[in-house]
Amino acid sequence: MKNRLYRFYTLCLFMIFCVSCRAHALEKKDLTITKPDGTEIMIRAELARTQKEQMKGYMERTRIPEGTGMLFLFDRDQILSFWMKNTPTALSIAYIDSHGTIRELYDMTPFSLASVKSTVSLRYALEVPQGWFQKNGIVAGSVISIP
Repeated sequence: MKNRLYRFYTLCLFMIFCVSCRAHALEKKDLTITKPDGTEIMIRAELARTQKEQMKGYMERTRIPEGTGMLFLFDRDQILSFWMKNTPTALSIAYIDSHGTIRELYDMTPFSLASVKSTVSLRYALEVPQGWFQKNGIVAGSVISIP
């Protein structure tokens, strides 16, 4: 009986450990991007709100579906800086002001430790699979509906 109880408690602890280690799913929102010519494009974005979520970003993800991205939401305007440590997928990043206007676009190299910094203080960043902005005609001046 004692041995069975021990195994039961061990199994319970193991299950609790597995559940606590499971990746936290980020909230997702459909965003509308309005291009300078007035046409709109939709993107499904994961929202990285906390510092922990922002630090993790797309690290270790080998597949990012087309038409999806990750929106990093900061509390205040600041010089933004991102790198690709432990990120195997090539990404493009848009730096966005507090009104939702894309100000800067950059491509980023997988696994690179080089910082990709904004040139001015901005509020948001949107990462997508590399080439998605270009393929969809998204340029500086496009406006994103920020939740």
